[in-house]
Amino acid sequence: MTAPLTPPTGPHDHSSSPSGQAGPPAAGGSGYGTPAPQDAVYGQDGPGMKTELREAAVVTVAVTLAGVLFGVLWWWLAPHVPLVGSVVDNGWVVYLKDSEGEQAIGVDGTFTLLALAFGVLSAIAVFLWRRRGGVPLVAALGVGGLLASLLAWRLGVWLGPASDVIAHAKAVGEGVTFSAPLKLGAKGALLAWPLGALLVHLALTALFGPRDPEPLGGYGVPPA
Repeated sequence: MTAPLTPPTGPHDHSSSPSGQAGPPAAGGSGYGTPAPQDAVYGQDGPGMKTELREAAVVTVAVTLAGVLFGVLWWWLAPHVPLVGSVVDNGWVVYLKDSEGEQAIGVDGTFTLLALAFGVLSAIAVFLWRRRGGVPLVAALGVGGLLASLLAWRLGVWLGPASDVIAHAKAVGEGVTFSAPLKLGAKGALLAWPLGALLVHLALTALFGPRDPEPLGGYGVPPA
């Protein structure tokens, strides 16, 4: 008698092993059809440098334009410094009506307080718009605040009384009180907006900013 012939082996199935289990996972996978933990971390790095630079440009322009409102408010709220003109030896002389008045200090104080208020508001607005922050965004907030202060200063001076006090005194007449030009004596007040904005934004980011995710163990399961 002859031995029975062995049945031919069917085509090899690469999708399963002899035990019926799935084959080995593809290279780069985690073994369970989910991306490796590193893939999830890459999305936390931020929107990218180009996007951050575009957002920084928007913040710089928006904050700078807010200086227009700042300048109008300074011109409107700042106290007036009274001057008086008189003729001495056939020449006009202008002097302070109240030599002990504190109106000039009030002008600088009004500018500083408004700058701080605008700095706080701009920092809150930028934080609410872009909580993650970033170096370009923070730098834009500081640069925009400085440019806005410069714009407000020059705009307030332009809106205020004429800078030629002799001509103004001649126009109103001898002994008549008129307002001095709007002047910022303490130039350090120009830094109130950017410094206030940076400090407030830093505090908001430290207290309410997003936190980096905790590192996970193998296959997305937290370590024991």
